[in-house]
Amino acid sequence: MSASVFDVIIIGGGAAGLMCAIEAGKRGRRILVIERTEKTGKKILISGGGRCNFTNKQVTAKNFLSENEHFCKSALARYSSKDFIALVEKHGIAYHEKTLGQLFCDDSSRQILEMLETECSNAGVQIMINCSVENITKDNTFILQTTGGVFECDSLVIASGGLSIPKMGASNFGYTVAEQFNIETISPRPALVPLIWKEKDRRAYSDLSGIGIPVKVTCNKISFKEDLLFTHRGLSGPAILQISSYWKEGDEISIDLLQVIDISKVFEKYRQEKLQLAAILSRYLPRRFVLSWCESNALSKPMNQLSDKALRGIAELIHHWKVIPEGTDGFGKAEVTVGGVDTKELSSKTMETKKVTGLYFIGEVVDVTGWLGGYNFQWAWSSGWAAGQSV
Repeated sequence: MSASVFDVIIIGGGAAGLMCAIEAGKRGRRILVIERTEKTGKKILISGGGRCNFTNKQVTAKNFLSENEHFCKSALARYSSKDFIALVEKHGIAYHEKTLGQLFCDDSSRQILEMLETECSNAGVQIMINCSVENITKDNTFILQTTGGVFECDSLVIASGGLSIPKMGASNFGYTVAEQFNIETISPRPALVPLIWKEKDRRAYSDLSGIGIPVKVTCNKISFKEDLLFTHRGLSGPAILQISSYWKEGDEISIDLLQVIDISKVFEKYRQEKLQLAAILSRYLPRRFVLSWCESNALSKPMNQLSDKALRGIAELIHHWKVIPEGTDGFGKAEVTVGGVDTKELSSKTMETKKVTGLYFIGEVVDVTGWLGGYNFQWAWSSGWAAGQSV
C-alpha cells in the first residue's frame, strides 16, 4: 500500500497543533493534522466555562513552570499575547478582560476553534479526525501507520497534549513517541488541580463545601493571592489550583486566612471581653468555617480567658494555617500536566529535537506549564507558531 505524502504531519488537533498547521500552511507546506478523537479542539471548547480564557495580557516567562525556566522565553517573545489578540480581532471576535489580565470570549469558546479551523482551511491544511497512529518509523522520512492509512512526511510534529482530562482524549502518546526516539522526559504529574484532605481534616471540614475565602496560599516559596474554595473532598478555587502546580507529595501549604488584616491587633481590641473567639473571627470569616476551624483547633474559650501567648499562637494559626494534603484530585480533574518532554532535548527557537532531525514537540506535551489564567493557551499558540516557522 503506497503512502500519502505530506511535507508535515502534526499529531494532535488541539490549540498547539492547529496553530502550527496554520503557520506551516501559510509557508506553502502540505500539511496533515491527525486527530484521534471525533473533533478538533475539545479542550478549547470546554475552557473558561465555555468562553475560552484564550490568553493573558500580562504573559512573562515567570508565569510558567519548567526544569529550564528560560526555555519558553524565545517562543513567547516571538509570538506574544498581542499577536494572538490581533488574530482574534481580525476575525471580529468580541472579548473581555477579567481579573489579572485574563481574556475571555464574550460569546463562546467555539468562536476560537472556528477561527483556527478557518485559518487552517485558508492555508490548505488537511485535517483527519477519528484517526489513531499505530506505528511510526523513520529512515530518510517518517512513515506513519494509522487507522486511516499510511502517511509519509519529512517533518513530524507531536502536539498530542499531556495526561490531563482523559475524558477529552488525553493519553501518554507523546511520551511514548519520545521514548521510541530516545528523547528524555520529566515525569508528568497533575497541575491546576484540587487538593484532597487527609482523613482528620476531611472529618473536620468536609461539610463546608461551597464556602469561599480570599487567601494568600504559599508552598515551596511560591505564593498566590486568590480565592480558596472548600469542597467535600478537599480544597479548590483559583488559589489552590495555582499552588497545586508547585505542590509535591508530603509538602506543606501555608494559608493566610486574613491577608488584609493583622488579627493580633483585633485581639488587642477585644482582649478583656467575654466574647468567644469564634464570635470575633466570624466578623471577618464565614461563620460555618470559623466554628469548624475553632473546634478542630480546640479554641472554644472566651477572649478574657486566653493568655497573651495563646492569642499569639492563634494569630499565627490564622495567618499561617498549615495543611498537608493527602494528594491531588488526579489527572481526571487536572487542567494541565507538569512535566513532559525535557526542554534540553529541544531547540527553544524551533521546538525541533536535537537528536532527531524533523521531529518536533509542542504545547502541553513539553515540560512547560503555565499558571491558571490563559497562560497555557499562550504557550500552545507560541510553541505552535515557533514550530510552524521551521517545519
